[in-house]
Amino acid sequence: MSLSTQDEEEQFVLVAKLDNAKNMSSIIKAIHFKDTAIFFATKNGIKLTVEESKCLQANAFIHAGVFQEFIIKEEQSTFKINLTVLLDCLNIFGSSAVPGVNTALKMCYGGYGCPLTLMLEESGVLTDCSIKTLEPDETLDFNFSSANVVNKIIMKTEPLREAFSELDMTSEVLQILMSPDKPYFRMSTFGNSGSTHQDFPKDSDMVESFECQQTQTNRYKLSLLKPSTKALATATRISIRTDYRGFISLQYMIKNDDGQVCFVEYYCSPDEEVND
Repeated sequence: MSLSTQDEEEQFVLVAKLDNAKNMSSIIKAIHFKDTAIFFATKNGIKLTVEESKCLQANAFIHAGVFQEFIIKEEQSTFKINLTVLLDCLNIFGSSAVPGVNTALKMCYGGYGCPLTLMLEESGVLTDCSIKTLEPDETLDFNFSSANVVNKIIMKTEPLREAFSELDMTSEVLQILMSPDKPYFRMSTFGNSGSTHQDFPKDSDMVESFECQQTQTNRYKLSLLKPSTKALATATRISIRTDYRGFISLQYMIKNDDGQVCFVEYYCSPDEEVND
């Protein structure tokens, strides 16, 4: 797609091209539970961050290799953007997929204070959008490092989709137990109809990796974890990790239509620790 000349592109600090805009919009939808997001661009690609109540952070990672062309002239470009508007622009030709027809995307950013410009083309029809950028907020640092991870489970997403769809939403919390011993991995709710438990044995065909060092039982506000089900709908794998503080990381692996892999990660602080 040649929507501008090379000379015109030189005025931008960021130029990114995609043959299929859906590959970007599908990842962004997985973290779209608030209107605004912080947009980070580095040589490694693009990260979009959404936060809620200083207790939840969602990150969508789109690696530079996913783009057909990715040029950045600054070490990092950061700004706040309206995520709802960005998604509306990416889907400006409609979300109903026509077989063999993709919307090509060219995204440009001129630097601090400049708008984010999207140029889209489908079946010879061109359109461009200019989205105002805002001063970025400081994002939370959950200080979640691999060195501090106590328990880690990697599993396919099908059983968790079913489990989340059956959760008792009258419960204020979701209790998660991870243990080297039975029941290994348990999700519990405490709603109007009483307590419910869903267990996942470590030798299940759906569990690909099970590394639990100690028994941990933590409760998380269900209202905070519910947005992560957006990612669950499109992901093929999920990595569930907890650190010694009870903070949880839910990392989703999402394959786009071209078979490339992107990641969405949710961090959530515990509502309370449960003593066994």
